[in-house]
Amino acid sequence: MTETFTDWLRQRSEPDWTAVIGHPFTQALFTGQVPADSMRSYLVQDFQFVDDFLALLGSGIAKADRYSSRLAIAGSVGVVTSEENTYFRRAFDALGVGESDRVRPELDEATVAFRELMRDANERGSYAEVLTVLTVAEWSYLEWAVRAPDALPDDFVHSEWITLHNNPDFQAWVRWLRGELDRVGAELDERERARCLRLFQQATRCELDFFNAHWP
Repeated sequence: MTETFTDWLRQRSEPDWTAVIGHPFTQALFTGQVPADSMRSYLVQDFQFVDDFLALLGSGIAKADRYSSRLAIAGSVGVVTSEENTYFRRAFDALGVGESDRVRPELDEATVAFRELMRDANERGSYAEVLTVLTVAEWSYLEWAVRAPDALPDDFVHSEWITLHNNPDFQAWVRWLRGELDRVGAELDERERARCLRLFQQATRCELDFFNAHWP
């Protein structure tokens, strides 16, 4: 292929991919204009992915084909359990989110669908398939976040959610994920590539459905 595997996957996931990275929710986030109720429900539901996402990272560590890959994925575990977890706690405090909504909220259909996808990749997916779901989750967030203007909202609930997903460390992590999936993807047969494409498209659709669920 003259194009990379991740570019091949992304191009075949249109128009949903573009709809995700340019979603009205993210555009409103840049100016701090996401309604408080929408931001609250969005973060409450997003937090429900953390456990499954950590499990998926763990699956990636277990299924990786070399030590350096395990180390790279393990480094991301530390970010999720420190900086991102701290943000959620502070944001929930600021938004008045009670304990029950933090731990056991009623889940949206979009949340349920994405969690099921993560769990399926974790339990039955190959290393390439795990990487595919991880790449959609992280790359799509980087792509919308890097479009933010220099002047960010005053409210940290909005501004820090942006900077968590466009800082140099996160950019480096996404570059690594893409490069790793490109490396592994080069060795896949046609059937395995088709499976990754279906997962990429499904995960992209889940991202779009999730944003739609929290936009008026």
